[in-house]
Amino acid sequence: MKLSEIINFFEQTAPLALQESYDNSGLLVGDAKTEIAKALISLDVTNDVIDEAIKEKCNLIISHHPLIFKPLKKLTSQNLTERLVVKAIKNDIAIYAMHTNLDNISNGVNAILANKLGINNIQILSPSASKLKKLVCFCPKEHANNVRQAMFNAGAGHIGDYDNCSYNLEGSGSFRALDNARPFVGEKGKIHFESETRIETIVPDFKLNSVVKSMINAHPYEEVAYDIYPLENKSLLTGAGMIGKLEEEMEIKDFLALVKDKLNAEYVKHNKLITKKVKKIAICGGSGSFLINSAHRQKADIFITGDIKYHDFFEHQGEMTIVDAGHYETEQFTKELIHSYLKEKFPNFAVQISETGTNPVSFL
Repeated sequence: MKLSEIINFFEQTAPLALQESYDNSGLLVGDAKTEIAKALISLDVTNDVIDEAIKEKCNLIISHHPLIFKPLKKLTSQNLTERLVVKAIKNDIAIYAMHTNLDNISNGVNAILANKLGINNIQILSPSASKLKKLVCFCPKEHANNVRQAMFNAGAGHIGDYDNCSYNLEGSGSFRALDNARPFVGEKGKIHFESETRIETIVPDFKLNSVVKSMINAHPYEEVAYDIYPLENKSLLTGAGMIGKLEEEMEIKDFLALVKDKLNAEYVKHNKLITKKVKKIAICGGSGSFLINSAHRQKADIFITGDIKYHDFFEHQGEMTIVDAGHYETEQFTKELIHSYLKEKFPNFAVQISETGTNPVSFL
């Protein structure tokens, strides 16, 4: 299988446009035209992970954390990143990263973490700022179904748990074909009125170009009339963190013991425990302290993430318990998530989860 096929699938599942500005997801090392024999999935790219890929004859490593975060100006093996890039190139191993783009989708890193912790009815904790457009086009009534379906197939029309969403209005369009035109209907030089359907639908920014292209390809007119409007709506399907509820409320110490067990964590740090049973839980895999106030505004009983700073633990004392369960610990299931994506899409493709531990933090 060509690497480009895998990339195209990943970038439809977790578009690169959803990554944060500081991130560097995507193809980091390699040629998209390369034939991939076998892939190894890891949370990080380390020397041991590359050795494992060599041993297992994998010529692709798919990692959550990008190997390259900062621009490389040279490859002289003077630091760890340079040495790992050189080693991957020498062994014909491509490296692809799915980081905050995978964090920021509704069925991504936080969804699998919520599943492991028994959190149900999950929603995005902090929905993305407006990354939506309204696309409106006008087409002959008898072609409206084909044009509408082409737009849906390209990714338009998703609102929450619904798809194929549109608003349709019948009306009459007018135009006059000039000398160089090749009109689908009407005659050159004469004003023509055509019964048309106005189709309105929602499109995420990152899918706009492909939706417009599909719309134009399906449309019978030589010149397609369409409008694009920016929206202030929040996206319910993309954003940071998750919030949901336990099936039954639990004593807080019992729930923290469950978290520790499910994440196989050496310990979990927390601020003052609230004095009631817990049911509403907010989470963010990795470094999520920026979501503390969002979790509090939505009345979460507990917020679980990693990399909490000392002063952050003072926030919302007695109102919401803040838990640092570890960066690695809250993201470890990402390997399983990526594996499930690949096996569902490409069931005959050789892919395996890395057995190399990459947690850089140890405890005495």
